[in-house]
Formats: sequence, structure tokens, C-alpha cells
Amino acid sequence: MDLFDRALDRQLAENGPLAYRMRPRRLDEFEEQTAVAGPGTPLRRAIETDQLGSMLFFGPPGSGKTALAGIVAGMTGAHFTVINAVMAGVADIRRVVGEARERRKYSGTKTVLFIDEIHRFNKAQQDALLPFVENGLIILIGSTTENPMFAVNRPLLSRLRLYRFEPLSGEAVRRILERALKNTERGLGGYRPEVAPEALDHLAQVANGDVRTALNALELAVLTAQPGPDGVRRVDLAAAEQAVQRRVLQYDREDEHYDVVSAWIKSMRGSDPQAALYWLARLLYAGDAPEFICRRLMIHAAEDVGLADPQALVLASAAAQAVERVGMPEARIILAEAVLYIALAPKSNSAYKGIEAAMEAVEKEKAEAVPVHLRDAGYRGAAALGHGRGYRYPHDYPGHYVLQEYLPPSVKDKAFYEPSDQGKEKLLYKQWLQKKSLFKD
Repeated sequence: MDLFDRALDRQLAENGPLAYRMRPRRLDEFEEQTAVAGPGTPLRRAIETDQLGSMLFFGPPGSGKTALAGIVAGMTGAHFTVINAVMAGVADIRRVVGEARERRKYSGTKTVLFIDEIHRFNKAQQDALLPFVENGLIILIGSTTENPMFAVNRPLLSRLRLYRFEPLSGEAVRRILERALKNTERGLGGYRPEVAPEALDHLAQVANGDVRTALNALELAVLTAQPGPDGVRRVDLAAAEQAVQRRVLQYDREDEHYDVVSAWIKSMRGSDPQAALYWLARLLYAGDAPEFICRRLMIHAAEDVGLADPQALVLASAAAQAVERVGMPEARIILAEAVLYIALAPKSNSAYKGIEAAMEAVEKEKAEAVPVHLRDAGYRGAAALGHGRGYRYPHDYPGHYVLQEYLPPSVKDKAFYEPSDQGKEKLLYKQWLQKKSLFKD
């Protein structure tokens, strides 16, 4: 970095976007991520004692990955170098490695290399880092918004300690916004802003854990507000909505959230794809976490579709994984596909009713011992106790099926599972009945 680069950095620190200016400079300013850099964590101790190892930060945008790297830059005694994988290539890596070698040779100074968006590097570029991370010439800090198990080469990944960043909570984002409003050196305090509480709540909510988005919107709202006669720039909810180009849609009461969730679930259960999509959109627009929506989808697929179409649970589980990998806003398409499939699928609640009946029996009936022929006979001495005696191995019989009693006497006549006549379940149950009738003793 030459004198012109340093001058540019100072200019950006003073006049750059608010999100850039308000990056934390100390660990005590770093919000949340306590599992990553909270007091007493290994990474925090490593930063405070300047005993860094190569690592990878991964998590959603605006969660603090680059901010923490900046804190490391200010606290380490090593030379700190930054490159962005979008614009850099192997030549840049060679240059950094050459400088690091000279630095270590003549002054003994270590080099910390921060690579932002490291997932943008192809395999050859990532492989170029391997020998220098391996021998410690470079302490690598990578940053990515992608799942590192898919975005980073396994050989490089094995040499890095992984730190997962979570989206910031709405409360954390609001605290950062409040600090920006009060800060006269780096923030907006010099503009004498007065932002309505509901406007701050809206900005914190719609940011969806991305503090950069929230700060950019706050800066736009304050700078475009006309000063009043008293010189104060007032920002109300309408101005906050305009700043993020998003109308506020939130739950006025806590129970309203559950009302919308209930309407969404009942629409899928009632096989109404139009209503199911509408209520999904209401949930997403109001800022409900995609993870919560995915959990409800998996539950609904098992509870209300069940064996009528077992593929529904497979699809819901795959959607949950895809949503985690893709993130919003594109994840809304994945959620819509899963919701439509479940809404259109045949319905059966036999699994739900079956496990409820079985749980009730366990609670109320006598808990008898496991029948002798079903007991574990795989350990020494079990045979002498008679365990497994009389058990009929189904694979030894035609059709890999044989009738035998699998329940204790107190519940052997109970029917927990009552099949429906819907979809795949009808065929599965018919096949089971055929086995029972064809392969009796």
C-alpha cells in the first residue's frame, strides 16, 4: 500500500458510505457473533494475543465478516494485506507471496492475507494458496457468503479453521443504527437526525440481519430529509419505507404472527395452492425467518401429507437445505415450489394419528417387558438367557415376510395406525394386506 492508497483509505473513512464508516474498530464494538468472537472464545484469545492461524469466515452478507477482519488488521502486529477474489488472480497471489517472503526474511514480520469472497476463486487459484498456508508463510483469512463445503476446495478447507457467522438479530441491527445516529465523527450525528422509533424498527426488521443494508437505508433517509426550522432532520415511518423501497407489513400483535402461520398451514392442508402462496408471501414480507418456514413445511409434509405422498417430506427437506445454501431473496422461489407441491399433494394424517395413539398407549398402558423372541441376542450370554429364541427371520420366508407377534400382550390387539385411501398410502397398505393373506403359517 503506497501513500496514495493510504490517502484514499482516509478519504473513504471520512466520506465513504455510512456502512463503511461505521465498521467497528474494536472487539467491544463488534455486535453479537458471541460464538465466534465472544469473550473467552479461542478466536478472541487468538486476536487479543496476536496468535492467529489461518481461518475462514462464512455467513450471510452484513453479518460482520469483513468487519471482524478489519478489527484483526488493527490489532495484529503482522502485515495485513487485502485482496478481493472478484478482481484478483494467481498473479496477485504470487505478488503477495513474494512480498511476504521478503518481509519474513528481512524483518521477521508475518503476513496476514484477507481474501474477501474467496468462493470466487477457481480451483487453480485456491490451489495456489495451499503451500504458503501449509508452511505458515501466509496467515489466510477468507470470507465467503457461500457454504464452504461446496465453495472451497477440500485441501484448502482442511487447513482452515471455520467460523460460522449468523444473521444479526433485529435488536443488534437497531443498536448499530442508534450508534450511527449519535456518532458525530463517523456517523450521522452532525446532521442532527431525529428518527421515529417505528422507523428504526422498520429498518432493522427489513434488513433481515444485514446491517449494511440497514445503515445504507438510514443514511439515505437522513440525508434526504429536509432540516426543520430548528435544524433537525426528522425521519418518520413513511420516509423509512421509501428509503428501503418497501412498505411496512408487520404484526401489530404477537398472536397475529401465529394467525398468519395458521392460515398458511390450513391453506396447504386444505389443498388451496393460491391461498398457500399468498400466506407464504405474507410471512416472507413481514420478515419471518426462512428457517422457521422450512421447519413448518417439513412438519406439515409429515403431518398432513404423510404416506399419501412420501415424496412431500423429501421435497420439504431438500427445500430446507437449498434455502440454507441459496439464501434470500432467491430462496423464496424454492419455498414457493415446496409449498405448491404440498398444497397439491394428496393428504393423509395417519402418521400423526398413529404416533399420537401409540404415545397415549405408552402413557396409560402397563409397560411390559420386551417379548423374549424380540430381545437382543447379539451379546455374550444372551443366548443362555433365551433372548431371541423363537424369533422368525423374515428374509428366510417367501416374500421376505412372516406373521409373528411384535407387540407385548397388553397392547397386541390395539390398532395405532389407521391408513387412509389416499395416493401412495392406499397402494402401500394394499400390498401389506396381500402379504398378510399370502404368507400365513
